[in-house]
Amino acid sequence: MYVDSHCHLEMDAYEEDRDAVIKKCIQEGLQYMLTVGTEEAYFGKVIDIIDRHPVVYGALGIHPHNSKDYTKATADKIKLYAKHPKIVGYGEIGLDFFKNYSPRKIQIKAFRAQLGLAQELHLPIIVHSRDAKEETYTILKELHGNGSDGVIHCYSYDLDYAKKFLDMGFYISIPGTITYKNTAELMKVVQYIPDDRILAETDAPFLTPHPHRGKRNVPYFVKLTIEKMAEMRGKRKEELASVMRDNFVKLFLKNAKGKRL
Repeated sequence: MYVDSHCHLEMDAYEEDRDAVIKKCIQEGLQYMLTVGTEEAYFGKVIDIIDRHPVVYGALGIHPHNSKDYTKATADKIKLYAKHPKIVGYGEIGLDFFKNYSPRKIQIKAFRAQLGLAQELHLPIIVHSRDAKEETYTILKELHGNGSDGVIHCYSYDLDYAKKFLDMGFYISIPGTITYKNTAELMKVVQYIPDDRILAETDAPFLTPHPHRGKRNVPYFVKLTIEKMAEMRGKRKEELASVMRDNFVKLFLKNAKGKRL
């Protein structure tokens, strides 16, 4: 019943053992994984992975770090790839004012454009937001505040903003950082999110949970994140995993062609 709602199996970190990692994930009880292509160079790999592995679905979009590379030609490629029956999400897109690998104005322009494209393609959005909660909320409220589906991935903000995003109809996905020390504010968020709006993710190969911190992250480590979240919510991990599985299906797979439910 376990699901990793956000990972990056297409990245070079898995080039040597990708198939073995996916096989291990299945052995560990993962029913679904969503691999998220964040730049054009990864799009073909995402398609290859989801074609060869029934348990893996895909999403495509231009990450805020790469916003300067978003063009009409990129949008046309995304439109083409989005016809694939196992491309079930648009993202990750958003704003990252922590590293500013792309200028802020360009990030905002690309974010707004991709929100429009996601609506055109009828795909739920996967939102990346770091050090930009006010700007992210304002843009989403303006352009995506109509109750359309989406998730705030790798949530790192406070409870007040969690409530704002939830009020707009978004899901909130919690990463392995919840297993680290000094997570009191994120714990409040975990305890508050309604059952029908909660997801967990690894963001693998990044953000490896305790006790494997410092090593490459893998999707089946999501079980550690779910276990910690279940403890915080006073539930059995199997119960919470089942809830998250249902949420993942509702958000991403309800319109997938040829999906395996």
